[in-house]
Amino acid sequence: MPLNTGGREGPMARATALKRKSFFVDERALRRAKKVLGVATDAEVVRASVERIAEMEAFWQFMKTTRRTLKPGSLRRP
Repeated sequence: MPLNTGGREGPMARATALKRKSFFVDERALRRAKKVLGVATDAEVVRASVERIAEMEAFWQFMKTTRRTLKPGSLRRP
């Protein structure tokens, strides 16, 4: 099975195993997402969208678990 870094390069790149899936997608939504994400293919749109959803879920879990526990100024800006 081929490995893919999800279009990322550098230290944040992460190899993942890809698995073939088949599903129906709204073409208009796919075109809009392709434009917003700045990717060239439908496959990239699906992969990037799924990855972003997973990242947002992790973010909201972090927000939920740290609610009212972080002190102002305890996080450094990048």
